[in-house]
Amino acid sequence: MRRIHIASDHAGFVLKRILARNLAERGCEVADDGPFTEESCDYPVMAHKLCHAVAREGCLGILVCGSGIGMSMAANRHPEIRAALCTTELHAGLARRHNNANVLCLGARITGVELAMSIVAAFLENDFEGGRHARRIGLLAPLAENLET
Repeated sequence: MRRIHIASDHAGFVLKRILARNLAERGCEVADDGPFTEESCDYPVMAHKLCHAVAREGCLGILVCGSGIGMSMAANRHPEIRAALCTTELHAGLARRHNNANVLCLGARITGVELAMSIVAAFLENDFEGGRHARRIGLLAPLAENLET
């Protein structure tokens, strides 16, 4: 059974719950990292909580906010996370196959429910191809360490 962490902010709360239910119906073990109400909350806090769990467990994660942008920015601050903001199934498949993305970011105000479920399915149904892509991913950490400010 595949374990998936999922979290959102208040803007993504409803879509998060729909996706969590859909994932469970698909046989995934869903770890809901919050929030648990629609009260206003800060997306960086939710993203960091999920990213720590994904990095610790070596599983996949899904983050949902209004646009998906804030969650992707917060998630990609974690060196072991490769978060991809996806608006199509093609994005999601390529993010997994070529970039070994381990966190999918979605915008609840941008992407409808049916499309979001299809994007999640594409994300989960694809695996990393390795090869030349692995070498390129390996360049990400040293590149960030050597950038001059």
